[in-house]
Amino acid sequence: MQDARLWRTLLGVEKTVVESIDLEDDGGFLIASVRPTGSMRNRCGICQRRSPKYDQGEGLRRWRSLDLGTVQVWLQAAAPRIRCSKHGVTVAAVPWARHQAGHTHDFDAQVAWLATKSSKTAVTELMRIAWRTVGAIITRVWADTEKEFDRFADLKRIGIDEISYKRGHKYLTVVVDHDSGRLLWAAPGRDKATLRTFFDALGEERSAAITHVSADAAPWIAAVVAERCPDAVQCADSFHIIKWATEALDEVRRTAWNDARKAARANEPGRERGRPPAGSPARPDSALAAGVKNSRYALWKNPENLTEKQQTKLAWIVQTDPRLGRAYYLKEGLRLVFKLPLEEAAEALDKWVAWARRCRIPSFVKLQKSIVKHRESILAAIEHGLSNGRVESMNTKIRLITRIAFGFKSPDALIALAMLSLGGPKPMLPGRN
Repeated sequence: MQDARLWRTLLGVEKTVVESIDLEDDGGFLIASVRPTGSMRNRCGICQRRSPKYDQGEGLRRWRSLDLGTVQVWLQAAAPRIRCSKHGVTVAAVPWARHQAGHTHDFDAQVAWLATKSSKTAVTELMRIAWRTVGAIITRVWADTEKEFDRFADLKRIGIDEISYKRGHKYLTVVVDHDSGRLLWAAPGRDKATLRTFFDALGEERSAAITHVSADAAPWIAAVVAERCPDAVQCADSFHIIKWATEALDEVRRTAWNDARKAARANEPGRERGRPPAGSPARPDSALAAGVKNSRYALWKNPENLTEKQQTKLAWIVQTDPRLGRAYYLKEGLRLVFKLPLEEAAEALDKWVAWARRCRIPSFVKLQKSIVKHRESILAAIEHGLSNGRVESMNTKIRLITRIAFGFKSPDALIALAMLSLGGPKPMLPGRN
């Protein structure tokens, strides 16, 4: 094997002439002087169109390549400029790196693969680069990956939700394909303008082809969906509906706890610190307050998942605080609706609304108004068996990606890494097929 071919193989470059190899003893760097082959010279760095040469540019440039053993490798070449008929004066393309990138294709590919598999510390220490550089690399790798496949092909059923990615009310709007389970799209923000950006990217024809949309009943989502794909069936996520009932129940629990504490302060004498002496009078209001305070999980959990101790606690609540017990049964009654066939569920939902309307518990009286407002989307979710479970699962994975990476300075880098990990073809290590 000739030396030139050997070095091209070691450096992982194609359509490239290796002119010389030098080792900088002081820095421990291997410098490979290279140039594009004749067929790759004087091409636009953006569109790859052959163009007339403009000038020599700013002289020699270097690109970081994969290490050989423990030695850093850099490619060095001239960077002339060309005049493209479409893009004007720009730096000529090189076959070993992307336009305006300081790293080779193989280096970018390895960093992208590592970023989807390991932590921030591992990537930065192994590749000897800053985390900000990792963000720039995965952003441009995803930009190229996105061009290789049609992520919106055959799109019929989608789920929409938002996720907090940073403190200070920083949110991403996330769209997931129910049929493939892939992350389709994500963008900073959680409002109508952000969601309209997704439908703009999707196009009018494909938007009209969407048959089902699941969401958390947020008004801004429902409005945009009705505007861009009016024929789609909107399904209210059962998880969020039950969450509303759980929050209403917890409001009743907190009120009961506070009322018991007030009664204890008003009706029971003060007590010194330490264990009460034998024969001290009973303190029923304090005992009620303590019992209600510690009943949260017994009230929240599904009956089939209660421990024996929690079952006892629940029975005690029903006997000692009928109002709180009634709120618990209202929550469970709404949860049961989602387990029934459509016709039975519609009848049960109407009965539940009537029950909640006359229950004289303010939080559930308020909740039934929301249920009536979203009745059609709730029944549609039951009919089509659609929820935001896939979207919630995707949000959990995005949070894990953020946690492993210890945060991102730019949401674009987080979105690019999420799309590379969850949205389509995953990065491959150099040299693997």
